[in-house]
Amino acid sequence: MQILKKILNTIPRPFLIRMSKWARPFLDFYYRGNKYTDPINGKSYRKFLPYGYVQIRENVLSPGTLSLERHRLLWLYLKNETRFTDEKLKVLHIAPEQAFYKKFKKNKNWNYITADLYSPLADIKADLTNLPFPDNTFDLIFCNHVLEHIKEDEKAIKELFRVMKPGGTGIFQIPLDKTRKTSFEDDSITDPEERSRIFGQYDHVRVYGMDYFDKLAQAGFTVYPLDYTSKFTDSQIDKYRLEKGEILPVVKKM
Repeated sequence: MQILKKILNTIPRPFLIRMSKWARPFLDFYYRGNKYTDPINGKSYRKFLPYGYVQIRENVLSPGTLSLERHRLLWLYLKNETRFTDEKLKVLHIAPEQAFYKKFKKNKNWNYITADLYSPLADIKADLTNLPFPDNTFDLIFCNHVLEHIKEDEKAIKELFRVMKPGGTGIFQIPLDKTRKTSFEDDSITDPEERSRIFGQYDHVRVYGMDYFDKLAQAGFTVYPLDYTSKFTDSQIDKYRLEKGEILPVVKKM
């Protein structure tokens, strides 16, 4: 497992995304069963795959959609608590996840735009700290597990606020350490393995603490930190392979 992890970590992420297109149908078929369910595609499997950069988490990567716990939590929230997928919306998806890309792209209600500097799934090559969109453009913005990669995250958050319409909504998930009051950065740590150990991935520039929600509020957002897993029983959390207690950062521009 460690050898495989090291090999995968040397392959550029855009190439991994392209590779997964061919691997996914085989994984979907091979792992089919009835113990765990991926709510994104509605299919059930005998087990999920392991995933992780530093600590390998067992049974978390869906064979069908390649979704992780955070993706499945977001999908359940969208479907159960909102009408977003049924509404006419202009949507911006920063660094679009494979788990959602085709489903969101096919939504005839949405004017769906994807943006990223590197992803082959992105329509527009864009720097999150300097987005090429007018003020007040988007009704709904997804920016998930992106900000921890960006040195000037406060500038990026202000850009997200700028391009969101008044009354708009955003969901900005990040890897959050709920035991920390304040986020942690240290540019003097340059060894990739040491950075992976401390920050979770070699290319993360910080560990976010609970002050993340203050950063969102300081940019102008009204912030709703939701422990959405509290809506589910322990058996449902296990069935969908969610991370119990994960906070879903929902924001609005009033």
